Amino acid sequence: MKIGLFFGSFNPIHTGHLIIANSILENQNLDEVWFVVSPHSPFKKKASLAPDYDRLHLVNIAIEDNPKLRSSNIEFSLPKPSYTSDTLIFLREKHPNHSFSLIMGSDNIKSLHKWKNAEFLAKEYPIIVYQRPDADIDIPDLEGIKVQTNKGPLLNISASFIRAEIKADRSIRYMVPEPVYRYLLDNTIYK
Repeated sequence: MKIGLFFGSFNPIHTGHLIIANSILENQNLDEVWFVVSPHSPFKKKASLAPDYDRLHLVNIAIEDNPKLRSSNIEFSLPKPSYTSDTLIFLREKHPNHSFSLIMGSDNIKSLHKWKNAEFLAKEYPIIVYQRPDADIDIPDLEGIKVQTNKGPLLNISASFIRAEIKADRSIRYMVPEPVYRYLLDNTIYK
């Protein structure tokens, strides 16, 4: 099976994430997209994250009606902070019959050369890049890099904006999937 791995903190998952995943499923040669919930990215502050299993739960309720979207908590059991190359090695061992592609935004592809084992990632895994409103697609000069661009709608929705709206007690309806919206109304994860 061909799997696209969409790594992120999903803090919280929002409509933009789902539109990106659906667009990639429709336009790339993939069977599924897995949302890999990262407990701690080396590029983000841990203090700003909601608890791991709360973020995983929000992903699960957001995608429960789409059999081509799955969540993964694989990084919860790996050393922190989470490095994509380590996760991919683990996934390759656990799922030898799957082929994996990385899904990342145009903001992340620019800094790929700074990632741990960037050359390995570039040689071993196709990368599907989606356009972000604030970053052009600049592909780094890494040997063997295989990049496919995905032309989907440009949405300027961010999890940090959503968290700020929740803290200000303003509605986030339609920015997040309806089940996520209902869950966050009844819980104080981001308050």
